[in-house]
Amino acid sequence: MDDQNRNLILATGLSFVVILVWFLLFPPPEPVEDPNALPPSAETGVDPVTGETGIALTPPVEDAGTTVAAGDEGTPVEVALAEADRIPIETPSVEGSISLLGGRIDDLSLRNYFTEVDGDEIVRLLAPVGSDDPYYALYGWRPSSGMTYNDVPTSNTPWELESGETLTPDSPITLSWDNGSGLVFRRTIEIDENYMFQVTQSVENTTEVEVNLAPYGIVARHGLPSDLQNFFILHEGVVRKVDGQLEEIGYDDLPDLDVIDREGAPAELVDVEANGWIGFTDKYWMTTLIPEDGQPFTTVIKYVPSADIYQTEARLPFMTIAAGETAEVTTQLFAGAKEAEVIRDYENAEPGMIASLFGAEQDPNRPEVARFIDSIDWGWFYFLTKPIFWLLHWLNGIIGNMGISIIALTFIIKAILFPLAYRSYVSMAKMKELQPEMEKLKESAGDDREKLQKGMMELYRKNKVNPAGGCLPILLQIPIFFSLYKVIFVTLELRHAPFFGWLNDLSAPDSSSIINLFGLLPNPAPDPESIMALIFIGILPILLGITMWLQQKLNPAPTDPTQAMIFAWLPWVFMFMLGSFASGLLVYWIANNTLTFSQQYLIMRSQGYKPDVFGNIRKSFAKKPKDGA
Repeated sequence: MDDQNRNLILATGLSFVVILVWFLLFPPPEPVEDPNALPPSAETGVDPVTGETGIALTPPVEDAGTTVAAGDEGTPVEVALAEADRIPIETPSVEGSISLLGGRIDDLSLRNYFTEVDGDEIVRLLAPVGSDDPYYALYGWRPSSGMTYNDVPTSNTPWELESGETLTPDSPITLSWDNGSGLVFRRTIEIDENYMFQVTQSVENTTEVEVNLAPYGIVARHGLPSDLQNFFILHEGVVRKVDGQLEEIGYDDLPDLDVIDREGAPAELVDVEANGWIGFTDKYWMTTLIPEDGQPFTTVIKYVPSADIYQTEARLPFMTIAAGETAEVTTQLFAGAKEAEVIRDYENAEPGMIASLFGAEQDPNRPEVARFIDSIDWGWFYFLTKPIFWLLHWLNGIIGNMGISIIALTFIIKAILFPLAYRSYVSMAKMKELQPEMEKLKESAGDDREKLQKGMMELYRKNKVNPAGGCLPILLQIPIFFSLYKVIFVTLELRHAPFFGWLNDLSAPDSSSIINLFGLLPNPAPDPESIMALIFIGILPILLGITMWLQQKLNPAPTDPTQAMIFAWLPWVFMFMLGSFASGLLVYWIANNTLTFSQQYLIMRSQGYKPDVFGNIRKSFAKKPKDGA
């Protein structure tokens, strides 16, 4: 076995093993609904801040909305929305409403995103109690000693609309509630053209004594998300930033937190000195509480087992409101899609590179949210993932087609790696020239492996050949491949991104299939989640296998039968293994294989070695002679 083939087998084998271990040792489990989850009720409710019983987080059972028969009064979410008076929300990016019961932001849908590629149902982010997946934000005040929760607004307080009619980027609304004991609470809610709410809570003290109150914000989720991916390379759950430190806690880790007696549930409290934020992140969407920069507060994560409620909180310190005075505090709430440009703008208060191309200018009133871009799960290879994404995003902003942008990205990556690839392919060409001398060494050394090794090292040194040089381009492709996979799997910009023809979602597997002759027959393709989809693959996986096979044909098949068999099977094994990968990733790999083939062919020709591609192809189909013939 010559060193060139040994190195190529080693590099290819490493790629194979890494991907095989990834998907066989860590298969993505199917989301499982908890059959023991209890419905929310007043009996299982807890105080929204302290966790002490007696104050329900959720409305009483009769207000929670009950399931109705289809065609009676509507879906559960429609019934739940009708349980209280509401203030509409209308912006270019979202639509929904705010409930006057508790002043909750609990009805929010994303206008620019649809649940299916060709569907017309937009994505719902927040939903009220009584719906299938309650998920909402609410605000309130903690009373000091001498006061009770009857003196402050809670999740069930009936607010009144004091000003405004519809919440839009140009028209805020103000809610008010008089506790009847000299305190008047107001809540002014604003929203920008994207996904950032601004909630200003105020207290007017008309009594003759000072009072001490502490504001808080809560994001609560009843049960696990219905669209939970539960895939090990993706973080879903709590995301928080504590004075520069980013922390991620998965949904499945919350029930395992230590029980804090005062909270009455598994919980964790972490103090923030100057700046931070906390909330829940899903694959593409996020809801996050963001106190003002410089504001100390306490982040809280909590799981209420009896009601199956996952909860994040931002608790601000107690404020002293003197008699006749008014105090207020402002908190931001991000609730929307994790669009990288938008999140980057919130972080920097400056327009991103794509927005800048269209003349966007800095908004002096926009809040700056430290490290907000890291709410997108860039992974361990963030130093590769981030630049790869921004380059791809920039290319798509110019080209306007994500598939072509991926191909352009492939050209750029190959250009950056070209010096290394050139040296590698030159080394491989020289190795070919040394084949006759290497064969002579093998014959003269016989079974003396030490003599053979020394002779080959001297041969390499004399001819300035690096026997491992051929591995480097292949090995470098592994972290780049993983980083691009992360970009395609995690970032919203690839979701439902079309290429051409049937490829209408580059974040999903190729939807074509051999079973219906790629759409020529009327029968449908197998379900992407079924085992049949792994067998009856589409056009892109087949092209991937062919391009890998053609790369092999730049060199003759190894003379060793074992090597020859491994080389013959590898392209087709990869073809089926990667058939369920995102089609955008296959577009990259096919383009990469094509460019690699072209580079290697031209460099070999420049070094005086003429690859006999068609001859090697003919030999691969020639009938093999039987042993002893």
